[in-house]
Amino acid sequence: MIIKNGRIIDPSSGYNENADLLIRDGKIKAIGQFDDIYDDEIIDAENMVVAPGLVDVHVHFRDPGFTYKEDIQTGSDAAAAGGFTTVIAMANTNPIIDNEDTLKSVLEKMGKSKINVHTVAAVTKGFKGEELVDMDLLYKLGAVGFSDDGIPINNEATILKAMLKAKELNVPLSFHEEDPNFIGIPGINDGKVSKRLGIKGASYVSEDVMVARDSMLALYTGATIDIQHISSGNSVDMIRFIKGLGANVYAEVTPHHFSLTEDAVLEHKSLAKMNPPLRTKEDKMRIIEGIKDDTIEIIATDHAPHSSEEKMRELTKTPSGIIGLETSLPLGITNLVRNGHLSLMKLLEKMTINPARLYNLDCGSLSIGSKADIVIFDDNESYVVSKFKSKSSNSPFIGETLYGKVKYTICGGNIVYKNLK
Repeated sequence: MIIKNGRIIDPSSGYNENADLLIRDGKIKAIGQFDDIYDDEIIDAENMVVAPGLVDVHVHFRDPGFTYKEDIQTGSDAAAAGGFTTVIAMANTNPIIDNEDTLKSVLEKMGKSKINVHTVAAVTKGFKGEELVDMDLLYKLGAVGFSDDGIPINNEATILKAMLKAKELNVPLSFHEEDPNFIGIPGINDGKVSKRLGIKGASYVSEDVMVARDSMLALYTGATIDIQHISSGNSVDMIRFIKGLGANVYAEVTPHHFSLTEDAVLEHKSLAKMNPPLRTKEDKMRIIEGIKDDTIEIIATDHAPHSSEEKMRELTKTPSGIIGLETSLPLGITNLVRNGHLSLMKLLEKMTINPARLYNLDCGSLSIGSKADIVIFDDNESYVVSKFKSKSSNSPFIGETLYGKVKYTICGGNIVYKNLK
C-alpha cells in the first residue's frame, strides 16, 4: 500500500511534511516520494492529514456482563470509525477483571478485534478497595495496568501497597478520583444547575481531595499514576504543582470536559450526565490551560455506552456516562485547534504517543519499521454528528457540526474503516 500526497504528522518525531508513506508487510517501510507500483493499493490523501492511529487509554466495552450496551467487537468498530487503532478497556465488567480466568477470557475476545484492544485489571478484588489482586500474575498474563475505574479507592494503606507493587512492575495505576462523602447525586456538578434542579450534586472537592492524596503518595513512592477524566480546575493546579516536585503523575481529560460546562445538563439532560460531572466555565478554561501547558498530557474518551432505555429514566436515576470514540478527534480539532489553543501536532501528541508512553505500548508513532497503524482525516471538512458505529448513542453532541472527518483507519496495514462520503 502507498498513501500518497498527504500531510504526514508524526508527533513522536516532529515530522510534519507533505509526502508519501509506503507500507510493506503491515509495517511502515519508508516516507518520501514514491512512484505508483502496479500491485500496490493506492490511497490518495491529498488535502488530508496522515497521522499515527489514535490511542485511547480509557474505554468501557462492557464485555463481559453488559453487552446489550456494547461489546468488544462493536466497541472496536466505534474506535476504528473515530480513527483509533489502540484502546485500553477498563475492568468494571461483570465479572470484574480481577482474576486469572476472567482476564484470559477477555483477552481471547480482544485478540479477535480489528484493532489493538488491551485491558487493565482491577487494583482490588471485587472493587472493594481492600485486598489487592495478584498484580504479578495478572500483569504476566497480559494486563497492561491496573484501575478500579468507576469506584474510588478510599483505603490509603491499600493505595500505598498498590503503588509500591506497580512501581516494581513498571506499570501505571489509573485512578477515578471522587470521594463519595462529597457527592449527593453523582454525574451533575454541585452548583447553579443542581440548585436549579433542586438536587445536591457532586462537589468539585470530591475530586480535589483524592487528587491531592494520590499525587502526594505517587511522589512518596515514585509510582507512575494516571489521574483519570480530570474535571476540576483546582485539580489541574495541584497536578501542575506535584509535577514540579518530580512526581510521575499523568493527567487525562475527556473531550466533553474541555468542550462543555454544567449548563449542558439543562439542554441535554441525561446525555450530559457523567462521572465526574461537567463543571463551570472557569473549570473548563483552567482545564484548557492545563492542556496547553502539558499539565494534562492525554486526551482520553471514557467511552461509556448505555442503552436508550437507561438514559431515558429520570435524571437522578439514569446512569452516568456518554460515548466518545467517534467524536473525540473532531471535538479536539473544533474546540482546541480551530480556537487557537493547540496546534494540530500538539493535539495528536496527546492522542497518540503520550497515551502510548503511559502504558508502555509500542504504538502511536510513524517511525520506520513500526506497525502500520494510521489514521487519515480531513481537518477542514465539517459534518453533523448523527449515526454511530457503537451499539449506543448516548451523546450530547448529536446534531452538532464538527470539523475533522476521519476518512480511513488502517491497523496493521489493513483498512479497518473507510468513509469517503
